[in-house]
Amino acid sequence: MTLQINLPDGSSKLVPTGSSVADLAAALGPGLAKAAVAARLNGQLVDLTTLLADGDEVAIITSSSPEALDILRHSTAHIMAEAVLALYPDAQFGIGPAIEDGFYYDIALGESLSTDDFAAIEEAMGRIVSEKLGFTREEVSPSRARELFANQPLKLELIDELPEGEVISVYRQGDFIDLCRGPHIPHTGFAKAFKLTKLAGAYWRGDSERPMLQRIYGTVWFKKADLDAYLTRIEEAEKRDHRRLGRKLGIYMMDERAGAGLPLYLPKGARIIRTLQEWLRRDLYAHGYEEVITPHIYHAEVWKTSGHYYFYRDNMYFFEIDESEAKDNSKTSEYGLKPMNCPGHVMLYASQLRSYRDLPLRFFEFGTVYRHEMSGVLHGLLRARGFTQDDAHIFCRTDQLLSEIVDILKLVDYIMTTFGFSYTAEISTRPEKSIGEDAKWEFATEQLEAACKIHGLSYEINPGDGAFYGPKIDIKVRDAIGRTWQCSTIQVDFNFPERFDLTYRTAENTAEQPWMLHRAIFGSIERFLGILIEHYAGALPVWLAPVQAVVIPIADRHLDYAQEVADFLAAAGARVEVAAQKEPMKVKVAQAQEQQVPYMLIVGDKEAEEGSISLRERRAGDQGTMTLDEFKQIIQKANQEQL
Repeated sequence: MTLQINLPDGSSKLVPTGSSVADLAAALGPGLAKAAVAARLNGQLVDLTTLLADGDEVAIITSSSPEALDILRHSTAHIMAEAVLALYPDAQFGIGPAIEDGFYYDIALGESLSTDDFAAIEEAMGRIVSEKLGFTREEVSPSRARELFANQPLKLELIDELPEGEVISVYRQGDFIDLCRGPHIPHTGFAKAFKLTKLAGAYWRGDSERPMLQRIYGTVWFKKADLDAYLTRIEEAEKRDHRRLGRKLGIYMMDERAGAGLPLYLPKGARIIRTLQEWLRRDLYAHGYEEVITPHIYHAEVWKTSGHYYFYRDNMYFFEIDESEAKDNSKTSEYGLKPMNCPGHVMLYASQLRSYRDLPLRFFEFGTVYRHEMSGVLHGLLRARGFTQDDAHIFCRTDQLLSEIVDILKLVDYIMTTFGFSYTAEISTRPEKSIGEDAKWEFATEQLEAACKIHGLSYEINPGDGAFYGPKIDIKVRDAIGRTWQCSTIQVDFNFPERFDLTYRTAENTAEQPWMLHRAIFGSIERFLGILIEHYAGALPVWLAPVQAVVIPIADRHLDYAQEVADFLAAAGARVEVAAQKEPMKVKVAQAQEQQVPYMLIVGDKEAEEGSISLRERRAGDQGTMTLDEFKQIIQKANQEQL
């Protein structure tokens, strides 16, 4: 007897009854059988050992398939766990998932590990890989699962929380067994190109009241060349780390006295941020936006009306204010620091009657917000507790919603391409914890998809990851070394207009509820600045550089002329400094180079006599002598390009 198996190209293949996915791959060709990692069976990922049934739809997954790396990485987490257990027999294991570019495993140990221990763990992993141990799946009862993991309390907790009737599966490789849904690579020999990368602490289940576990991170690739390329990118990323460069370049600092996650901007950092804001502000005014300014705190009743008090409270800072006029007549009110700028913009909309002729109404604000982030996830400018959003809210009619989203996507494209970012889009749909009518959710999601199609922007669907009040588009940019960052967002909101009873008068003089769009292009300006620093390795574009040129006198007698040059260029709109410190010229050049100043203007006797400068560019080196007018045009052209 035979089974008919349907393949992705629409064809089918007959295989003997009792065949596995591996048998199917072999029947399709020896090359495919060798390259096969796993399969997608009727839409579900499965191991190659899975038996087939008549009419199954099967797609063989090879190392070049999008799903393959996650399978390899999760399997390598098991290999690492086996190696750790061999070295530390009392180790207790939490979870060990695949993540972007690698994997990790959370482990409870009686002793603290360090990266010095990685060599021994990697050596043990290498032995397991060389043995080419097969991954074997077994489905067990809850009682059997508890027997198998009797000495693993963290696994027992996971088992006890499984819904009644759910299939419990375990995987073995050699003598090691782990609780896992799978699938896995055929054998451990596929995981040759691996490397342990870092060590961190992680609370069990992300709960600060639970034990702190040791999290070992690693990466693995199908080819050593891919591993080497990844490690090179990691090394490059460390060189570009904005936390190191931010302090070195005088952009920002952190001070524990101020509090965790609260950056302090030095003059150069403030100049960069203001330049970014002024650049975007000009463009927003040209696109019909109006700037507003709103408070940093609001009465708790505002947050109750918006829904944040109930849906977002854990991420907010609330406090009491005594509002009594006499000490013996105490009256306190609860206030909250704003995590978002939305309520202020909504109240401004509601401050007067609106007509259909007033719409779309576009409010924008560079508004500083505050969100409670766990200290363990804070990361310089990329994850802070206090940050400024380039926030905007658009109030529009139903017939304007699509065109407004398209216009925002055009603005996103202009901003991102200016900085040389390629980007992708993700549409996040209704989450489980949400509010609103199904029909509005469906319509809003359709409008986001339609806008992407009109704009020619490909997108992926991210199910259930929308805001509690509506679906959204998230823009993810790719930087100079291939990393992706989530930046811009466009969110459709029908919750705020309902909750704050927003209306406008139609042409028929009836009251209609507007749609509301939340949008940010940079997202968090802090985060965007951190991304820019790393993207450019600190060498920001000339128009954005806090110091565009430094005038370097060869000797002290040239200081007066150096100041004349600086004054001339400053009057032309350039940001210029004079290197007046008592150091040799070569030292001053090296210091300017280290500070990533785009241009160094060397002046001596000849330059002072001719009214010229000797130009040095931070990347290209010496550029020869030119007049002040010629250099002025270089700077003005760089600045004009962003107008």
